[in-house]
Amino acid sequence: MDPKLIIYLVPLIAVLALGYAFIRASWVARQDPGNERMQMIGKWIAEGAMAFLSREYRFLVIFVIVVAVILGVSNAFVSEDTTAIIALSFVLGACCSALAGYIGMKTATRANTRTASAARSGLNDALMVAFAGGSVMGLAVVGLALLGLGALFIVYLQMHPQALTETTVLMLVLNNLSGFSLGASSIALFARVGGGIYTKAADVGADLVGKVESGIPEDHPLNPATIADNVGDNVGDVAGMGADLFESYVGAIVSAMILGVAWTKGLEESSPGMGMNAVYLPLVVAIVGIISSVIGFFFVRTKEGGNPQAGLNQGTFGAGILMIIGTIAAINWLIPAKVDVPDIITGDTYTYQSWGVTVSVLVGLVSGIAVGLITEYYTATFKSPVKTIVEASKTGPATTIIQGIAVGMNSTTLPVIIIGFAILVAYELSGLYGIALAGVGMLSTLAIQLATDAYGPIADNAGGVAEMSRLGRDIRARTDKLDAVGNTTAAIGKGFAIGSAALTALALTAAYLTKMGGKVNMDAANPYVLVGLLIGCMLPFRFSAMAMVAVGKAAQDMIQEVRRQFREIPELRPALTAAQQAESEDREPTEEEQKIIRAADGKAQYTRCIDISTAAAIKKMVAPGLMALLAPVLIGIYSADMLGGLLVGVTISGVCLAIFQANSGGAWDNAKKQVKEEGHKVYGESYDFMHKATVTGDTVGDPFKDTSGPSLNILIKLISVVAMIIAPLLYALHYAN
Repeated sequence: MDPKLIIYLVPLIAVLALGYAFIRASWVARQDPGNERMQMIGKWIAEGAMAFLSREYRFLVIFVIVVAVILGVSNAFVSEDTTAIIALSFVLGACCSALAGYIGMKTATRANTRTASAARSGLNDALMVAFAGGSVMGLAVVGLALLGLGALFIVYLQMHPQALTETTVLMLVLNNLSGFSLGASSIALFARVGGGIYTKAADVGADLVGKVESGIPEDHPLNPATIADNVGDNVGDVAGMGADLFESYVGAIVSAMILGVAWTKGLEESSPGMGMNAVYLPLVVAIVGIISSVIGFFFVRTKEGGNPQAGLNQGTFGAGILMIIGTIAAINWLIPAKVDVPDIITGDTYTYQSWGVTVSVLVGLVSGIAVGLITEYYTATFKSPVKTIVEASKTGPATTIIQGIAVGMNSTTLPVIIIGFAILVAYELSGLYGIALAGVGMLSTLAIQLATDAYGPIADNAGGVAEMSRLGRDIRARTDKLDAVGNTTAAIGKGFAIGSAALTALALTAAYLTKMGGKVNMDAANPYVLVGLLIGCMLPFRFSAMAMVAVGKAAQDMIQEVRRQFREIPELRPALTAAQQAESEDREPTEEEQKIIRAADGKAQYTRCIDISTAAAIKKMVAPGLMALLAPVLIGIYSADMLGGLLVGVTISGVCLAIFQANSGGAWDNAKKQVKEEGHKVYGESYDFMHKATVTGDTVGDPFKDTSGPSLNILIKLISVVAMIIAPLLYALHYAN
């Protein structure tokens, strides 16, 4: 096939991915939704999730319009390297990201009750439903990302056909295309921060009043915050994570395409007619990744009594192996044996080889898997790090928290070394372009990576539905097994997202320097660069604090509301006492206790708690979002060198802080689950004390792992994207004669 036709293959593969997503979503919808009570609970969760998404998107519509106007006007009159059409790219990027979140969450809220219902038949049936629901999110993200990028690229090349032969015109096209990445980043930040505030306000309120104060089981229908908690799993870990990785995926591809421009002259000289292949290659790697992921879906399965994690790993590793084979073939087809490439920063010419480009992509893929496996080790139940937290819980909440913080800090070491190794290998073999390709490689199998991640909140919701529907301990045991794996897949997903953010942010920084024509002085002895480094290192801490304060304030309102309902609704207190008695004796409620508990059915005012989380999330997500958007603009206007330092500082600080927070939170969560799983049989009379200590640790870890931690990788990417977008304007401001 002629490489020039690749660009037309991109939207075709994207449409096929979306078509397969529709098939998977339709299959999920046809599964048994369970009994009447299960369907009612599922309806409450779905309505709460969609109500939040509706309010969030109404706010974002205003934001997108305002930013699009600013982008269009500023680029129309200030810079010759971009045009007003960048606003179209921005709007389309925002719309595709928002649509992917909507599709994924719509399917996830259907899959939860169907997973609980399937658990009555067996563990594998439940796994298949939950994974199918998650796969829709993965396919929607990669499908819409490639459809938007591919369609815009085709249109812009038709508008500027000379881009195929002139690098200055090609850079103009890619500058306009980069607006798509900014649109995705903007939606991702608000979706992640807003979703994180929502879910953790509900979760903290449900845990502290329900499990710690009242002693009732997790997801108990007597807890008024239960439905809001289940809604939060979807808005935070499905829509939020989807938007996060949509942004990484798009950012990695766009930055690699921009850095590939430097290779066009060398490619054309060594192999006439192949000059654009370096720009096409990131898109080809993405296509290979989608095909590999879809095939990998068919490897996911388990058996009754088996380990669902092993079933998910079969699919992930299967897709990875296929990806390696496909990448080797694609690069051998597109890139000649040797290419001479000028370095935009130093001006020196370097000779690179096609096998080096291949290794650059593969080192990103392998390092992403390695970071995920390390994250699994530090956060999984019955592994040494979580065991140390369980042991610490024997002496109370304080030692539980101390040990969890230590586990999180320790967990930064290996991921940072692996990411650093990937960066050095890619740079030595392929220059800055290689670093960008490593990011694309890490995200190449995103469809299946995100499917396993979105599976987690579906399994978590299924456990809640099983508990609230009183399906029995055997069914809840199956959903708990899926949920425990879901916690690990969620932690792996967060590690994967952070690792990809590091490579993507570095590639975007390189794209910023490229657009500035090598004019930016990145010497750390330059006081402007040093100040930028310091400010960049500070921003993730400030951002995390803002997110945590937002969770804390919203959780306080939630706690007061739950306490009020326990105090003022007469049916809840007797039912609560009956549930506590059965829980303390580790048994099912008696017939008389069940009668008292059933009398409280429908009395808890779930919508009040949903409203509290929704209002807090929409209100509190604005300030962190504006800080992330305005910081690079204001600093860039003052000094382009300082902005360069800022980009490096925020990446270094943000990656380490994000790994620490995500893994501390994941380890605390699974320490609680391990203590609960082993129960009185292992710990005897110490169980109740240890359980409360681990619940406290989990509550502290909730905003770590689900709000501030995962939001940081969006912060570092968004700041880098903004810098890349405004680079032509800054060049005109600081360096134009």
